Amino acid sequence: MLAEYFPILLFILVGIGVGIVPMVLGKLLGPSRPNPEKLSPYECGFEAFEDARMKFDVRYYLVAILFILFDLEIAFLFPWATVINEIGFPGFLSMMIFLAILVVGFVYEWMKGALEWE
Repeated sequence: MLAEYFPILLFILVGIGVGIVPMVLGKLLGPSRPNPEKLSPYECGFEAFEDARMKFDVRYYLVAILFILFDLEIAFLFPWATVINEIGFPGFLSMMIFLAILVVGFVYEWMKGALEWE
């Protein structure tokens, strides 16, 4: 029974190893020559002119949420498109209702001006 889960455990361990081993090797083998210029938060040639903790405009978050929404829409469309012949008209109708709800949300956001930047 537990032998069936061994490949999953192995996959997780290899993934963790691929993520952690390079960081540990870099820390152990890499040169460490800190100086104030290297440790400064900005290395682009000039000092920061605003606070690093400034608040973002709410529209940034709205656009991010819209991106996730429509990204998930595509993620649902691919499996639906592969089985459309098996699920028939009820499956087609349910997906059209789903898409209509998303389109209504998109039009609402568009009318509210969430997609416009100044």
